[in-house]
Amino acid sequence: MLDILAHTLRRHPDRPAVLGTTRTGAVRVKATYGDLAGLADRYTAALHARGIAPGATVGVAVRPGPRALAVLLAVYRLGARAAVLDPGAGPDVLRARLALARPDVVLADATAQAVAGWARPLASRARLALPDLSELGPVATVGPRLPGCAPVLDTDVRAVAVPPAVDGDGDAVIVFTSGTTARPRAVVHTRSSLAAGMATVAELVRPEAGRPVLGGTFFVLVPSLASGAPVALPARSARVLSRQLRRLAPQATYLTPPQLRRLLAEGGRFGGRVWTGSAPASAELLTRVKRAGAQEAWGVYALTELFPAAAVEQADKAAFTGEGDLVGVPLPGVAARTGASGELLLSGPAARDRYLGEDPDPWVATGDRARLDGGRIVLEGRRKDMVLRRAENIYPGLYEPALHVPGIELALLVGVPAGDGDERLVAVVQPGPGADRAALRSALAGPLERMGAARPDAVLLAGIPLSGRSLKPDRAATARLAARHLAADHSGSGHLTAQGSLLWCRGRRDRPADPEQVHVR
Repeated sequence: MLDILAHTLRRHPDRPAVLGTTRTGAVRVKATYGDLAGLADRYTAALHARGIAPGATVGVAVRPGPRALAVLLAVYRLGARAAVLDPGAGPDVLRARLALARPDVVLADATAQAVAGWARPLASRARLALPDLSELGPVATVGPRLPGCAPVLDTDVRAVAVPPAVDGDGDAVIVFTSGTTARPRAVVHTRSSLAAGMATVAELVRPEAGRPVLGGTFFVLVPSLASGAPVALPARSARVLSRQLRRLAPQATYLTPPQLRRLLAEGGRFGGRVWTGSAPASAELLTRVKRAGAQEAWGVYALTELFPAAAVEQADKAAFTGEGDLVGVPLPGVAARTGASGELLLSGPAARDRYLGEDPDPWVATGDRARLDGGRIVLEGRRKDMVLRRAENIYPGLYEPALHVPGIELALLVGVPAGDGDERLVAVVQPGPGADRAALRSALAGPLERMGAARPDAVLLAGIPLSGRSLKPDRAATARLAARHLAADHSGSGHLTAQGSLLWCRGRRDRPADPEQVHVR
């Protein structure tokens, strides 16, 4: 796919490739196909001049856009591997991660270097932090250089010949996913697994040449551009994004669930097909997207280790009445099975080769409990998110989908320590804008009753904290939020000082809560 893209860039140099937007939503061309080809050639020559060859590692701290894509194309052409740096991980974690990857050079734009330097106090407010990049390896600036930045990567490279593209397989990208400073964990994709993942996206979405696509990830940019479709980077502001969608009329839109919720709150409208992933997407959210004009609304189940794995359209998800979260049929080439503990295991050509420092393994342990229902994958919760109440194991993911009733944007079940080794089960639900609380109480009563022995001790109406690059619901932070609200109830009466944020299911701790005694403050 990357080879196809390289040829397409040269075949149609005048075509718009990467699009931006003005505050009014008007389309602005950020780069043509020819611009991308030229940037990739310059970065290839500059990296080659620095001795980057097959097997080398290049750290990348460049914001998504034309330069980031050109950097990755250059690294791929040289047969090297790119280690993606996440400024949201924290400096200590990044030092540990990069010590494991050992980059030969770190490519960073001026913004990333500012986050690591003079703008560190400002960036910390946005939960962004980078160590001094020079601690990680030699640094070169990609894009405009500001005072205090490292030298520009592609200075005086016109005399350097661009080497022929490397053929064959090998490591292509390193993406850090989890772990601690003592034991960081990184996914290693090879050139072949990366190509297989992008081919799956292209087959799933079928982008048409000449019609714009909206999205900002590598797995959106490459298949779309290779098919001849320009890609528009989503505006950060929901209001501007709404205008952008109206003016652009994309054939396909890729947004995360938090982006979709913010856009819907602004009254945004859709057209064509809408795809969402990176965080759970409820049937309620997909239904709202369709009501807002989308022809189709798809939830994509994907992991860093295997992208994408399965997909489900709104109609199928809304029609599913079983317990758990239906994420769809495994995509072509993806094999799925469950282990002895009920954990979902996946394999296929797009699966990561290995974790850095470990041996290759064809099966990806997802960490999700699941069952296969007529060939479809139904998630039943994260293995590590189990709540232990009265010696009973409760898996939140088995019940959370049922709590996504009309008016509820997000719902999590979390455990709060009860002080004696037991836990209290709390449902934290995030209402949509303008949701009527009496209507929410009525809508939740049925799902709560059907939870049986897994009914929560309390239902808290509150915004659910998000974290990470994908803005996934943060269970640990949500559990702390629930604990603070429960601690405010000294009498156990349910009269919390939560400023109207509590739907309280009363019930003694030795029995499940009574769903008929739900009070709204």
